[in-house]
Amino acid sequence: QLQLVESGGGLAQPGGSLRLSCTVDGFRLDEYAIRWFRQAPGKEREGISCVSMLGLSTHYADSVRGRFDTSRDSAKNTDYLQMDNLKPEDTGVYYCAAGEGCTSVPRAWGQGTQVTVSA
Repeated sequence: QLQLVESGGGLAQPGGSLRLSCTVDGFRLDEYAIRWFRQAPGKEREGISCVSMLGLSTHYADSVRGRFDTSRDSAKNTDYLQMDNLKPEDTGVYYCAAGEGCTSVPRAWGQGTQVTVSA
């Protein structure tokens, strides 16, 4: 069974930073594409990053490219989303997910963590 647990959300000021963690259980990080999504209030869920299977490539949505960065600690089975220069429009619930590819429907999702960017 694939399990993912996000943590690290909270309140940040515009221009500030947060780092989200996604700890997985039941598989190794490189066995699946690891994706981050977010859902702002009243909006559809948006895919914002993906590290492909085996970590061969990383992709970012235009809305976060240059501000967000992913990394991982395989020994801890944890993927990280470093978010810098945060903007109010980054507010939402952030989810990590695992799937076969960066465009396929994820097989498993975490429960989400709230990020609020406000002065």
